[in-house]
Amino acid sequence: MTGSERSTPEDATPEVTANFTFMVPKKEISMVPDMGKWKRSQAYADYMGFILTLNEALKGKKLTCEYKVSETVEKLLDLLGTLDRWINETPPVDQPSRFGNKAYRTWYAKLDQEAEALVAAVLPADRQAAAPEIAVYLKESVGNSTRIDYGTGHEAAFAAFLCCLCKVGALRVDDQLAIVFKVFNRYLHVMRKLQRTYRMEPAGSQGVWGLDDFQFLPFIWGSSQFIDHPTLEPRHFIDERVVNEHHQDYMFLECIKFINEMKTGPFAEHSNQLWNISAVPTWSKVNQGLIRMYKAECLEKFPVIQHFKFGSLLSIQPAKP
Repeated sequence: MTGSERSTPEDATPEVTANFTFMVPKKEISMVPDMGKWKRSQAYADYMGFILTLNEALKGKKLTCEYKVSETVEKLLDLLGTLDRWINETPPVDQPSRFGNKAYRTWYAKLDQEAEALVAAVLPADRQAAAPEIAVYLKESVGNSTRIDYGTGHEAAFAAFLCCLCKVGALRVDDQLAIVFKVFNRYLHVMRKLQRTYRMEPAGSQGVWGLDDFQFLPFIWGSSQFIDHPTLEPRHFIDERVVNEHHQDYMFLECIKFINEMKTGPFAEHSNQLWNISAVPTWSKVNQGLIRMYKAECLEKFPVIQHFKFGSLLSIQPAKP
């Protein structure tokens, strides 16, 4: 990159200031036939492009490798730290039903109130106008306060939140590893704590036929980390010893560890899809298969996408050819 190309950060995202009128995102997919609109939309192209760009960036990298941590990434970690602290300050209440602890609603109400300010604190001074739009994705990313459930649609909202931060130039290309290894990973830890603390129900779970009750992306990105690994193959992740030894380095194993802690009985029974994946010969095949499965089981499923919201940054307009 030459000096002239690098002159000011604004140059990196000219489209943002030129023709962006930020708007509060809203639902656009209200019936099954609307799904075609979603798959042809600029939002779908941008979202999938974001997921795949990160997938590529993480190939063969450990969570513990060295990478740049920018000021924006630090601010995002502070934001997630705040959400984590609020869980400690909002203990579960005594109630007859075991699942869906109502204290979650108190926790969520706090986020609902503070989300815009939290997002504004992460944005550069000249992008403050984007806060109301981007805050919607943050609020959507932590579960549903009516049903007290959490699923892959909420996870997708967090990826959309990060994608929007990239689109307004708050996060840059050289933040890619930190976006997943620091920010997304911290998000996962906070979500697991929410799920545990308030006994959240899995949203739209396919039970034993789903990949996981709550997450999908860390399996995609986590399998990319393993591509071309000299010794660890897909068949190894069901070995608890391997999981305990390597989970600090690999997102995929962190997910398996969480499942092992939360579920009892034979792995093949409670996590049948993952058990099947362990028979795939290579990690790159696992990675490609998971991307296909993500599109089919999450992004192309009406019950998931009907909740997705569209604004100026993730637009329902047809994608530019």
